[in-house]
Amino acid sequence: MGNGTTRAKGKLDELAGKAKAGVGKALGNERMQAAGKAKQLQGKAAQEVVKAGERVKGAVEQVTGRAKKEVGKLIKNQQMQAEGKLKELKGAARKSANK
Repeated sequence: MGNGTTRAKGKLDELAGKAKAGVGKALGNERMQAAGKAKQLQGKAAQEVVKAGERVKGAVEQVTGRAKKEVGKLIKNQQMQAEGKLKELKGAARKSANK
């Protein structure tokens, strides 16, 4: 399963759990309410796992981009510098999008 699919399933589980907990509360069914809350938390956890992985990927992209940019500076290769800067910015954006 891809990250987008895992994240979407996590959101779906979160919403389904929230609904189930609400129905359980309305009916006075503590067991249903607890099961719903558990599913809601499971969905949130799945989303956070994906976000954490994306933040790590972003950090790696930032570091490798920065290194490539610096090597480009040392050997006076503007294209390598630009590619490194682009990768660095891409990594920063990935980290920011997954806070």
